[in-house]
Amino acid sequence: MITGVLLDISGVLHEGDKAVPGAAEAVQRLHAAGLPVRFLTNSTRRSKRRLIEELAAFGIGVAPDEVFTPVAAARAWLDENGHVPHLLIHPGLEEDFADCGTEGPVAVVVGDAADRFSYQNMNNAFRALQDGAPFLALAANRVFRDKDGLLSLDAGPFVHALEYASGTKPILFGKPEADFFRATVASMGCDPALAVMIGDDAESDVAGALAAGIGLGILVRTGKYRDGDEDRVDPRPSAVVADVGEAVDLILSERG
Repeated sequence: MITGVLLDISGVLHEGDKAVPGAAEAVQRLHAAGLPVRFLTNSTRRSKRRLIEELAAFGIGVAPDEVFTPVAAARAWLDENGHVPHLLIHPGLEEDFADCGTEGPVAVVVGDAADRFSYQNMNNAFRALQDGAPFLALAANRVFRDKDGLLSLDAGPFVHALEYASGTKPILFGKPEADFFRATVASMGCDPALAVMIGDDAESDVAGALAAGIGLGILVRTGKYRDGDEDRVDPRPSAVVADVGEAVDLILSERG
């Protein structure tokens, strides 16, 4: 029996500035069924505070401890290892690093920096890596569905460019990192084998969750989904459905 649900945010609950039709009702139905829900995202263009505000604007109320982003894990790494961040991130994410220390060895932190992925900024990060700085990647997704409805480059291509140039392997903190999924499931107190992940990214969301031991991975045909995505990954999705509402239909029918 399914005892917990993990939900990707961008592409599953909203596309750009618009909610996916039926998304708020789908979340309400999960809560009404007594299922704990956690919201996962690799989006690094907005702070956690802003993400929660945006979900509320879509009619989806969430508590801060229900939202999991790669930033918290990266911040914990910086604190535990005594490093200060050399940031290559979007300005919208800066507030989540505002209270970091300023003294100590540097670690390069890369998210989806958008227009900040200039040659100069990339080269500065490369030189820090050449000097021995650890490399923290908040996400490594290939693409995302942008506000104009088209696919745009995500952080992954830039993370891989820095890895290629510097020879430094990044430490990944977001999906599809197994520890990211496991920490989220642990917060619900349920067995990973009895949890389900709903996402629009066949690789990072669904295959990543299944490889981490999540029992079911449901791929939705909204957001960044492209025809045939389910055939390009291993493990393959447990199911492919039209949208989050249909995914919730499937979950509730599985519970009887």
